[in-house]
Amino acid sequence: MRIAVTGGSGKLGRAVVQDLLDHGQQVVNLDNAPTADVQVELTDYGQVVGALTAVDDRYDRIDAVVHLAAIPAPGRLPNAAIFHNNIRATYNVFEAARVAGIKTIVWASSETLLGLPFGDTPPPYLPVDEEYPARPNSAYSLSKHLEEQMAAQFCRWDPELTMVGLRFSNVMEPADYAAFPSYDADPRLRSWNAWGYIDARDGAQAVRKALVHREPGVEVFIIANADTVMSRPSAELAAEVFPDLPVTKELGEHEALLSIDKARRLLGYEPEFTWRTEV
Repeated sequence: MRIAVTGGSGKLGRAVVQDLLDHGQQVVNLDNAPTADVQVELTDYGQVVGALTAVDDRYDRIDAVVHLAAIPAPGRLPNAAIFHNNIRATYNVFEAARVAGIKTIVWASSETLLGLPFGDTPPPYLPVDEEYPARPNSAYSLSKHLEEQMAAQFCRWDPELTMVGLRFSNVMEPADYAAFPSYDADPRLRSWNAWGYIDARDGAQAVRKALVHREPGVEVFIIANADTVMSRPSAELAAEVFPDLPVTKELGEHEALLSIDKARRLLGYEPEFTWRTEV
């Protein structure tokens, strides 16, 4: 396939582009960064339509879209600026893909929809999963929530369309792992997302597997690593920091408290990397 990756110059985007290339796909990085294959301002609908249909001397079609481009977290800009940028860019990508006849879209949703930060409002149970309603607590997470709602309507309009939203945890590269042992000093430092993370390379694996999901309609998945950022046992952490929360399963020693069971079951996703072998 020829796959357009928006935000392919970013932290997760670089890993996604490389993984797709390594697995024999043709990739076009659409970004406003100088390293992009085609520089596109995603908040400009006309540019997005042009980029997803054809670009002279580059390509004459796009078969699937991976939409990763966004202001990646709360607090980077004023609330309204984050919301307007992200929701406008995502609508433009979804609508331009529809106009271009593209039937497969994978996009970056967010773990923030689970109700982050958990230090302020604990989740209903652990491990958290996709089964309870979204709890957006910021302009950023509100935009991500509305993207999921928007995807459902695009799929209603087109019964042949497949859209997969990946609720990525905190994206990490190997260089980030040197800081992880310091988290053990205070388990509350990382309790805001139940001690979760996603290695960018495993995030890329999830994208690749989502692209071949091919079940019409919209699905969302939590995408995290199989373990936590902590050396301490997961059950011990849950009991200390969230003593009043039900724990719905027996936990492995370092088992993630962001459940990836649905991604394992429906996508065949299985994390291959862990910080424990990198430090």
